[in-house]
Amino acid sequence: MSNPSPSVTASATSFPAPTSSWLPLIGLCALAALLLLLRLGDLGLTDRDEGSNAEAAREMLETGEWISPTLNYHPRYAKPAFTYWVISTSYALFGVNEFAARLPSALFGIGLLIVQYGFLTRIFHPALAAYGALILLLNIEFLAICRMVLTDAALVFFTTLSAYGFWLGFHHEGRSRRWIWLFYLGMALALLTKGPIGIMIPLFAVVPYLTLTRQWHRFWHTGLPLPGALAFLLVAAPWYIAMFAIHGEDYAAAAHANTLGRFANPMEGHGGTILFYIPVFLLAFFPWSAFLLPALAQAVRPWRIFRSGGPPPAGDSALLLFCAMWVITGFIFFSLSATRLPHYIFPLFPPASLLVAYFWSRIMHDSAPPGVGGAVTILTVLGYLIGLGLASLPWIYTAFMEQIAREFPAAPRLKLGLLPFLTGGMVLAGTIAMRYWCLADRHRSLAFWIGAGLVISLVLLLVTVALPRFNRYFIAPPQELAEVARYNLGPRDRLIQFGRKRPSLAFYARRRVHFVNPGEDEKLRALLAQPGRSMLILQAPLHSKLPAPAADFPVVLHRYGFLLLSSEAMIP
Repeated sequence: MSNPSPSVTASATSFPAPTSSWLPLIGLCALAALLLLLRLGDLGLTDRDEGSNAEAAREMLETGEWISPTLNYHPRYAKPAFTYWVISTSYALFGVNEFAARLPSALFGIGLLIVQYGFLTRIFHPALAAYGALILLLNIEFLAICRMVLTDAALVFFTTLSAYGFWLGFHHEGRSRRWIWLFYLGMALALLTKGPIGIMIPLFAVVPYLTLTRQWHRFWHTGLPLPGALAFLLVAAPWYIAMFAIHGEDYAAAAHANTLGRFANPMEGHGGTILFYIPVFLLAFFPWSAFLLPALAQAVRPWRIFRSGGPPPAGDSALLLFCAMWVITGFIFFSLSATRLPHYIFPLFPPASLLVAYFWSRIMHDSAPPGVGGAVTILTVLGYLIGLGLASLPWIYTAFMEQIAREFPAAPRLKLGLLPFLTGGMVLAGTIAMRYWCLADRHRSLAFWIGAGLVISLVLLLVTVALPRFNRYFIAPPQELAEVARYNLGPRDRLIQFGRKRPSLAFYARRRVHFVNPGEDEKLRALLAQPGRSMLILQAPLHSKLPAPAADFPVVLHRYGFLLLSSEAMIP
């Protein structure tokens, strides 16, 4: 692509123009660092994903086994090794703790924002690029994923780098065509991060785009498919070859179960209907999700003209179509998958942010941009639902207290106070203000900044007030008991967790944990019959379900509804 069309130039410059493209980037990174690093290590690891990933990386550092990941000292085939390599490196630099475990996700999140901003500045005005990156940053999905020990921040960094690399390389001539190598390198590293989905995500954009614009012939001649495929294999294949050589059919079967198996069948209870991601996207991308539908309609309009005999999409229209295909194809794919989780659609947020930023440029420039009325209606409905839902949390929490307390015995101790009413009121007030300024004749950019300020305020309240309370009663208690067991168990002793599996306990105990479900009496007795001391962690309501001799073990420590039992006296 060369220069933006006149309409885009006008809309882009309706943003406040920065004096340098570096100033917005510096501000963006500073804001991201605040929101992603603030109290990053204060919250205990959540189960299952955070606990599993953090412990697998810890075991990798402890054992020096850098090829075959383990979890609880058993082979872990669910994810490739790249994320564990990065987290292990963080442990080596900052110690084995929650901050070091989460830091790579935060850094990949900041890196993703830099990629988003850098890509957009090559095509649009730096101000529009800044808005596109801010939209990507300021939503609950991005901020949650980039503050957790998950593979998704790294995955989306590499898949976005791949898709943007394709665009720049395919639409430039001469030396700039070298960007196409990022297409293949990004896919290779994404494959090493989360498996085959790392290849598929960039192809969600590339394949429909080349098909709809009838440019496959050009790609085969200019897209370096054969050299690119070779480079892809040189980066991604060695680790997979090593895993097949070491583990053979066991790894092949596990890889099949965690790829095709996840698509065909719900895994670990993560199902839901085909409509699952509609409310997820609307809530996780709020308030910008309200503007995505008209942005998509704007993006596909040039292709509809082309299909009817008009000129092919070119310039900015072609890029918008590329991003629209990325979002639409990806959304359909994840909706058809039988295993569904809210963070699975995170790879669609970079193109969605670009589309929404472009649409906002029209809101700020045009007197009556098409689709803004519908977008404001969606915004209003969503904002009212979220605001009223937050304000209703005390009643909802009380109504479901019995069910919550079964899993988290200390839940009745948590007092929500005025926080739900405060956050609910903030969302309602922010929604009303955004609606007013979106429809106003002047200063429509205020609507954007109100939305941005709303998200920032909510996240700061969540991180500094809500999550510490939640951690105290819901997450920390069994982990504190595991840390106590760590200092009271020798090499020949064993730690047993009775009840729902919590992989994070192995991280805090720094040892293998034997997981036993209620009803598995013989398994528990066999463990207790082994030489050495046994310690058990369980929820207080499960104490009555323990078989002998564990039922007679003394309770040596009680922590907010969780018990630590020991077959022998503890170290004074």
